[in-house]
Amino acid sequence: MSAPEVGNIFHRARGRTLDAFPEEKEREWKGPFYFIQGADPQFGLMKAWSTGDCDSSGDEWGQEIRLTEQAVEAINKLNPKPKFFVLCGDLIHAMPGARWRKEQTQDLQRVLAAIHAAVPLVFVSGNHDLGNSPTAQSVAEFRETWGDDYFSFWVGGVLFLVLNSQLFYDASKCPALKEAQDRWLDEQLSVAGQRRCQHAIIFQHIPLFTQDVEEDDDYFNLAKSVRRELADKFTSAGIKAVFSGHYHRNAGGTVQGLDMVVTSAIGCQLGTDTHGLRVVVVTAEKVVHRYYSLDELREKGLEDDLMDLMKEK
Repeated sequence: MSAPEVGNIFHRARGRTLDAFPEEKEREWKGPFYFIQGADPQFGLMKAWSTGDCDSSGDEWGQEIRLTEQAVEAINKLNPKPKFFVLCGDLIHAMPGARWRKEQTQDLQRVLAAIHAAVPLVFVSGNHDLGNSPTAQSVAEFRETWGDDYFSFWVGGVLFLVLNSQLFYDASKCPALKEAQDRWLDEQLSVAGQRRCQHAIIFQHIPLFTQDVEEDDDYFNLAKSVRRELADKFTSAGIKAVFSGHYHRNAGGTVQGLDMVVTSAIGCQLGTDTHGLRVVVVTAEKVVHRYYSLDELREKGLEDDLMDLMKEK
């Protein structure tokens, strides 16, 4: 299969960077901006959850299609436009090799193709995209379908790192891939640690923790030993925030000044939150954010709220 053309909206992450933002033009701070974060459209989960069989790949995803269409519609109405729209993993529900995976992928790409051309898409890999225990083959499939599984890019003097959190969760079937990401991450954190950027921000699917860095290990966080090591690395490098999904609820906390932001789903909700998106404003001094329901964004817009967010301490 031939490599996708550069600039294809689903393959903008290539060579460990994002072609939408040329580094030579984006290394300098240019003033406040905002972006949109979403997570877990996960086409197929709502049907699987309703039947009590979440291990199935979900044979119907009409609700997720409609919700993701609403998300795209809401983003397209925003003025001014966000710098980008990042989806923090679990793009679809069917695991690698499972039934309906191709169809779910095609439908999601069809919906996302309607995003405004001025809003680049940024894709983060999740456990359903790669498998709970990823393999070289499943990672290669993701790269062919969505672009690199980890990469960095600059926007207006801010360094963004996109990580493959499955390699922190269970890399037993692809240890060489984990070692490669670890080396690359240390290099990127060195850049951040030398404070050559206005801020540094991380996107990954699985959060370090959902409430507290000392919480017990479970399905929705990284193992305590791993999260502590990463949290130490991130805080030492001056990382401002980590944005994630996976939990299907809004959550998070702080550790040594690092903001761990867990964003609920566009698709299936496992708590009391509404289907929604997070608006993240980056100013010279801070990174502030607020979660909105899809209806709020479509009906209200953001012009007044953006001004308020830029004033928040």
